[in-house]
Amino acid sequence: MTTSEIQLTFLSQEDLLNAGCFDMKMAIRSTEEGLLAFTNNEILFPDKIVQVFNDQTQERINCLPATLLPQKICGMKWVSVFPPNPQKYGVQNLSALLVLSEIEKGFPIAVMDGTLASNMRVASVGATAAKYLARKDSESIGFIGAGEQSKMHLVGMKTVFPGLKECRVAAKYAKEEERFIQEMSPIFPDMTFLSADTDSKKAMDGADILVTATTAYGPLLKASWMKPGAFYSHIGGWEDEYAVAKQCEKIVCDDWEAVKHRDQTLADMYQAGELTDDDIHGNLADLVSGEKAGRESSSERTYFNAVGLSYIDVKLAYDMYTRAIAAGAGKKLPLQETMIFNHPNIQEFIRM
Repeated sequence: MTTSEIQLTFLSQEDLLNAGCFDMKMAIRSTEEGLLAFTNNEILFPDKIVQVFNDQTQERINCLPATLLPQKICGMKWVSVFPPNPQKYGVQNLSALLVLSEIEKGFPIAVMDGTLASNMRVASVGATAAKYLARKDSESIGFIGAGEQSKMHLVGMKTVFPGLKECRVAAKYAKEEERFIQEMSPIFPDMTFLSADTDSKKAMDGADILVTATTAYGPLLKASWMKPGAFYSHIGGWEDEYAVAKQCEKIVCDDWEAVKHRDQTLADMYQAGELTDDDIHGNLADLVSGEKAGRESSSERTYFNAVGLSYIDVKLAYDMYTRAIAAGAGKKLPLQETMIFNHPNIQEFIRM
């Protein structure tokens, strides 16, 4: 390769899967390392750029950059979120692309599928929170929502709690519950799967771990369904009645300062004066570092809210890239052979 030649590696989702990158233990490790690195000022994390194309449906494309200073890697996630897709087209509502560049010369080193990393990151953050906040003897998990995030969260929670025995799922349509069970039961043959027939109470009432992963906006989860000792992982916007948070002994966020300015249950409560800074136990990084305690009794109700931290996507993407390169996965693509005016006969290419 000449000094002005630039090559990058293209990694499809299948390349990443075949290289062993669908590794939830790796994702949880990346999450914890990323949280601690950010706390130690080892990550640059500028504001994201959001382009909303439909205010009603919130169809949007986001650009989310971050830099891992110790690794000398800058990354960017280009993610589209189109909530109507499943019902309108029968396809996923999220797709993403990741770009990684080294910061010595500033050249790109990889363009890769970001859908796997993005979905794994959401689940790994929830699973990391559960590691510190859920009961170690948790055996049952309930879901409101049966989409990709619920499926990925089950993988994450089962990784942290291999003893999970029962999974209940409620969705807007019974066919979504059936698809969830059809796809997940072969992965976890040691678990019993129960369809709630679109009845959220059947899925959540008395479960050890509760997860809401929907695009709905309303109080789907009722406080009376959350038993003492339960852990709740909140993923979407407004998915639970205020009483859920009010009855919890510990409320933890991935980043409370970011959460309070978003359109989520805790943010709505904060704006309404129903919740204060003092009501928040801490951020997830505080638990990972040991600065603050996680679960301290078997009867505590615990609440985790994630707003989404894309620097963890970039950290996970770099770990995936490293593993994929070691496995010889992906395709080397030339971006340029030489600088523009060093091309022989460049005059033949110029149009004026």
